[in-house]
Amino acid sequence: MKKIGVFLDRDGTINEEMGYINHLSRFVLLPRTAAAIKRLNDAGVKVVVVTNQSGGARGYFPVSLVEEVHARMQNLLAAEGAHLDGLYTCTHGPQEGCACRKPQPGLILQAARELDIDLSRSYVVGDRYKDMQTGAHAGVKGILVLTGYGRGEYEHWGRTWEVQPAHIAGDLLDAAEWIIKDLKK
Repeated sequence: MKKIGVFLDRDGTINEEMGYINHLSRFVLLPRTAAAIKRLNDAGVKVVVVTNQSGGARGYFPVSLVEEVHARMQNLLAAEGAHLDGLYTCTHGPQEGCACRKPQPGLILQAARELDIDLSRSYVVGDRYKDMQTGAHAGVKGILVLTGYGRGEYEHWGRTWEVQPAHIAGDLLDAAEWIIKDLKK
């Protein structure tokens, strides 16, 4: 039987939004992030990060830094008993027109194939409208967190969005709790 997946955006959802993370010291987990991921782990869902990281393609830092940041993220989560089941990254620049750069659903579709995830029962959580669009394109429920760019984007533009979130959460832990309740329906 296929698994349920929760696809998480990275910057502004898992860690503090800092623009381009061009040094390991700039990667800082948001409060309650590890607890949220652990809660999802304990609920038996696959937790997968899907993230655009074009800083290397733009020449802001070496592409290898993305891997270093992701290793740090996984170590910080592991130290609090949480883990990711997958991590999918688009390192292309926006001008490259690839199918993996959000709001295109390529990363989610790839993860679903590789991890045997049922998209019709899954979720995407992010702090940007493009995360909600990505979820709609992949056929998953979108949850907007008010961390990162979430609050500002939603307050200024949310009523004009063609794709509305299924839920709005204060942070990732609030989103995880809502998902777990929604799964029981």
